[in-house]
Amino acid sequence: MKGTIKKQASALFIGIALFSVGCSSKTKPTNENFTAGLNAYYATHNDCLFSSALTFPYEVSPGPQAKEDKQRMDALTDAGLMKRTEDRSIHVDVYALTPAGERAAGRFCYGHRQIATVDSSTPPEKVNGMLQTHVTYHYTMMDVPVWARTDEMLKAFPDLAKALSGEATGENTLANAGVGWQVPS
Repeated sequence: MKGTIKKQASALFIGIALFSVGCSSKTKPTNENFTAGLNAYYATHNDCLFSSALTFPYEVSPGPQAKEDKQRMDALTDAGLMKRTEDRSIHVDVYALTPAGERAAGRFCYGHRQIATVDSSTPPEKVNGMLQTHVTYHYTMMDVPVWARTDEMLKAFPDLAKALSGEATGENTLANAGVGWQVPS
């Protein structure tokens, strides 16, 4: 009889353990799992001022886009990432990277997102054999360099200002192929 009670107790313990593991599964569509998937993605994907690297020397010549372009390049210059020279003969400002600008590279990345809250998500549905959901969230920026916080930078780059405001929101799609929620490549 003692053996039967031990077997029943063992079976009950294993059942509870399996149930609790199932409840905390990384594959369940929960805000915690969505947050974990988003944070894992953003830990290796920085936000940057430009989607592709600028080519240097970078020239700004008169034209309809010149005012905004010049304001942006001058903000990067004021932040110590570029230096400007003028070629008066052809009315062009020429920008080159400083050593600090070379470390920031041509995209000028300014940190990565840390998800604060998942605000909403769509019901998961199968797409290409995987469950997918679209989530909206609030985030804060982590590892932001000093140059990104200057007034000139915030004025010249409204998306940067929004990201650093503490009220930033975003959205992304997450997929689950059985190993947890991830941003698809």
